[in-house]
Amino acid sequence: QVQLVESRGGLVQSGGSLRLSCVVSGSIFGIDIMGWYRQAPGKQRELVARITNGGSANYADSVKGRFTISRDNAKKTVTLQMNSLKPEDTAVYYCSLSRFRQDYWGQGTQVTVSS
Repeated sequence: QVQLVESRGGLVQSGGSLRLSCVVSGSIFGIDIMGWYRQAPGKQRELVARITNGGSANYADSVKGRFTISRDNAKKTVTLQMNSLKPEDTAVYYCSLSRFRQDYWGQGTQVTVSS
């Protein structure tokens, strides 16, 4: 069974940086797509970034150039480096793993960016 555990988020000032990590228990396969989503209050969950086993990544337009996703299959981790944070980045961030038609989610971690 796959379980995802995110690192703790936090409170950061606008313009600051924060790094989120997610550790996967269970096996990771080459077909797995790993990613980060977020959900702000009153809004739907949205994709932030995702990455394939080959390292191909895509990002939401709102975070391009500021966020970087990476994965380490040996360590079974996926990381989101967030720079130049803005108040509108405030949300609960979720780690995800997609395998065939099955999606797995972490419990979520709060990121708050103060202006």
